[in-house]
Amino acid sequence: MKIAIIRQRYNPFGGAERFVERALGALAAEGAEVSLITRSWAGAVQSGFHQVSCDPSYSRLFGGRVARDRSFAQAARFAMQQGGYDITQSHERIPGCMIFRAGDGVHAAWLAHRSRALGWLGRLAQRLSGYHRYVLTAEREMFAHPALQAVICNSTMVADEIARFYGVDRCKLHIIYNGVDTAVFHPGLAAEFRDSVRREAGIPADAPLLLYVGSGFERKGVPRLLQAFAQMQCQDAHLVIVGADRRLKAMRSLAGRLGLASRAHFTGPLMDVRPWYGAADGFVLPTLYDPCPNAALEALACGLPIVTSTTCGASDWVSSGENGWVVDALAVPELARRLDDLAGLAGNPEARQAARAAAEPLTLPAMTGRLLALYHQLGGERAGRL
Repeated sequence: MKIAIIRQRYNPFGGAERFVERALGALAAEGAEVSLITRSWAGAVQSGFHQVSCDPSYSRLFGGRVARDRSFAQAARFAMQQGGYDITQSHERIPGCMIFRAGDGVHAAWLAHRSRALGWLGRLAQRLSGYHRYVLTAEREMFAHPALQAVICNSTMVADEIARFYGVDRCKLHIIYNGVDTAVFHPGLAAEFRDSVRREAGIPADAPLLLYVGSGFERKGVPRLLQAFAQMQCQDAHLVIVGADRRLKAMRSLAGRLGLASRAHFTGPLMDVRPWYGAADGFVLPTLYDPCPNAALEALACGLPIVTSTTCGASDWVSSGENGWVVDALAVPELARRLDDLAGLAGNPEARQAARAAAEPLTLPAMTGRLLALYHQLGGERAGRL
């Protein structure tokens, strides 16, 4: 089987990139000939696949992001047509691919959710944005293209949005959750890291510790999280925010203005978050839109109950009151109440067991198995048509 996977750029912190790397390894192990069509990729080199460079020039001054994405899409489509591939799977919105993995969600849905948090001027700017118009056009054309045979959705939420916004037949929508290494992320991290990490950060050993992990603070709700944290009844709780963002300094300032300077801790980006999973009592991600955050899955695997939002794919795994709660991303008072509930679960063995149980079926081998089954199904159907 000759397979092409398309992803424009590699981000070492990105869930989509980690999915691609795992998929490449699994496909190569199956004996497939795998090509990665990309503009730039700095990931680990997997044996059994080769890279096809598509790095056309574009005008950064006049075209910006639209010119960047359009030029790559055109080059990638040409590479797909010339490569003689049995299967083409795109992680970008490129009409003509056989499989699309909606790892970044549905742009039309994201804009609808985002508009709730914008003022009238922001909503007007969003409607007039050339970039958003380009992405929506590419998304619409891709979902309507006759070459599209399957869409990999990483949550029920994403599948529902694709059906609602674009009318894609449900038989084409395949829910394949991200996988987590349950041997790397596990409840035993608490015994390994809890005391030492808290001591180094100056966090009391018995204080409820809530953890946020993610970049893109505005979209993932850090300003509202800080506001809700300041409104909690439990004033002994601590909050740790892990992630890279250009607004990191502004969020530190906001924490100070809210009187949280001694209880809100910002670590910046970390390559290894496991020590904080081990130190924490609960995980919180009140994101305005997130198709399927790996961090939430890792937290559950580590036995951390979670609070997330109705516009987050991780809500698939939450059983209210057992391993967490789901709230509206913009409802700060409700979020504050649920943070108190989450702090109240600190040390609760039943909640930790329920969190772990939600993640245990979502292993990397399980994800790989479902992915390969889809490839074999589509490859067989294509061979039958030929």
